[in-house]
Amino acid sequence: MRSPDSPIMILSLRRLTVAAPVMATLLLGACGFQPVYSVQRNANAAALATIAIAPIEDRRGQQLRTLLRAGLSPKGPADRALYRLTVKLTETKAELALRKDESATRANLTLSAAFVLERLPPYPPGIANGSAISINSYNVLESDYATLSAENDARDRALRTLAEEIRLRVATAINNPIVFRIPRPAAGR
Repeated sequence: MRSPDSPIMILSLRRLTVAAPVMATLLLGACGFQPVYSVQRNANAAALATIAIAPIEDRRGQQLRTLLRAGLSPKGPADRALYRLTVKLTETKAELALRKDESATRANLTLSAAFVLERLPPYPPGIANGSAISINSYNVLESDYATLSAENDARDRALRTLAEEIRLRVATAINNPIVFRIPRPAAGR
C-alpha cells in the first residue's frame, strides 16, 4: 500500500485536479446544456427581439415596459412579432419599524408582475405564463420629500429587478418550447 505522501499519489492527485474540470465541461456540453446568456450566433437575441410587449397600465407599467423593451431587444424590435408578452403589475406597501407614536420609520415596497407569453402564427398556438416579485425597503423620514424620493428609488430598483427576471424567464421559455401549453377555448364558444 502506498503512503499518501508518495510521489505517485501526489502525481495522481494533480492529474485528477486537472482532469475533473475538463471532464465536467465535456459532460455539460454533451447533455445539451446551454447558458441563457450565450450568444451562439446571436440566436437568443434575435428570438427575444421577436417579442411584442403589450402596453402595461399606469406610469409604473410604462417604466416596466420600457425596461423590458431595452432588455429584450436592445437593437430594436424585429420586423415581425412571433410572440406577445402581456404583463399585469401590482404594487403594495407595508410599514415596518413603528415608533412609539405609531409612525413608521421603515417600509417595504412590493411589486409583483404576472406575465403571459403567447406564441403567434406561424407557430402553433401556445401560452407560457409566470410571475415575478421584488421587495425593496426604504426609510420613512421626517421630510416628506426625502421619503418620496426614497420610495421612488425603491420602486425603480424593483422595476429593474422585475424586468430582468421576466427577461430571463421569457428567454428560458423561448429556448424550451415544451413550456408552452395549448390554450383552451373559452366556455360557450
